[in-house]
Amino acid sequence: MELPEFDAVALAYADGVLEVTLNRPETRNALTLAMVEQIERVCEQVASREEVRAMVLRGAGGHFCAGADLREVMAGGLQPARDGTDPIEVSSRRFGTMLRKVGRVPAVVIAVCEGSVLGGGFGLVCVSDIALAHETAKFGLPETRRGLPPAQIAPFVVERVGLTQARRLCLTGAEFRGSEARQLGIVHDTFGDEDELARKLAETVARVRECAPHANAVTKAIVLDAARQDMDAVLDAAARQFAGCARGAEAPEGISAFLQKRKAKWAVAENNEE
Repeated sequence: MELPEFDAVALAYADGVLEVTLNRPETRNALTLAMVEQIERVCEQVASREEVRAMVLRGAGGHFCAGADLREVMAGGLQPARDGTDPIEVSSRRFGTMLRKVGRVPAVVIAVCEGSVLGGGFGLVCVSDIALAHETAKFGLPETRRGLPPAQIAPFVVERVGLTQARRLCLTGAEFRGSEARQLGIVHDTFGDEDELARKLAETVARVRECAPHANAVTKAIVLDAARQDMDAVLDAAARQFAGCARGAEAPEGISAFLQKRKAKWAVAENNEE
C-alpha cells in the first residue's frame, strides 16, 4: 500500500494494519489545523481501501494528544474576518468534521492512549471503536478551565459515556487516569508496559481478522446509525444491508468455512501485502 508523506502525522502499514502516529512530540502532539487536515486525508484514503482491516491511532514521544494547539487557535486574533466569516469558528467546526471522519472509517479504529489524553485527544478516543490505555495515562477535558467549551468534543463524549457522566466530566474539567477511564467505558482495556500493549494489540487485531471486512464495515455503519436515526429506519436499512451481504462473496465463504471447521480466507494473515 502506497502511503502519502505528511509532516504532522507519521504512517506505517503492514499486514492490513495502518498505524497513524500523531507526530508533534515537542507539543505533546497538540492538534493544529495541518494535523487535522492530514488525519482527514488519511481517513479518506482508508475509506476506499478494504485491505486496511484496522487503523491504530497513537502519539509520538509517549503522549497521545494534549488537545488543540491553543497558540494556533489564538494566533489569528479574536476579530472575525472582513468577509464576515469567523476563522476560529471555521477551524473549530473543521475539528468536528475530522472526528466524524475518524469515527466513520470502515476499518476498525483502535486508539492507544499514553501520557496526555486531553481535550481533542479525548475526543479522538471517543470516536474510536476500541481503546487501550496505559494505567497511568492522564485523561481530561480542561477546556472550561481555559475559558472555553469542549464544543466539538462534548457530543462524542455523550455518545461514549452517557449524558450523566459527560456532564460531570465536561463541567468540572475532571482529570483522571487510565484505570478510571476503563471504569467509565472510555477505554476497553489497560496495559502496564509496552510488552503488554503489544500482546493486547495483537490479540485485538487477530479478532478483527476473524471478521469479514465488508461485513464489519456494514456492521459498524449500522451500529453508528442506531443512536442517530428513527429505529424503524435503522432496521429497514439494516435488512437491506443484510440481504446485500448474504448475496455477496463473503457470506458463502464464511458459512462454508464454519461448516468445514476451517478459517475463512480473510482470517488468514497476508504476509506479502505491500
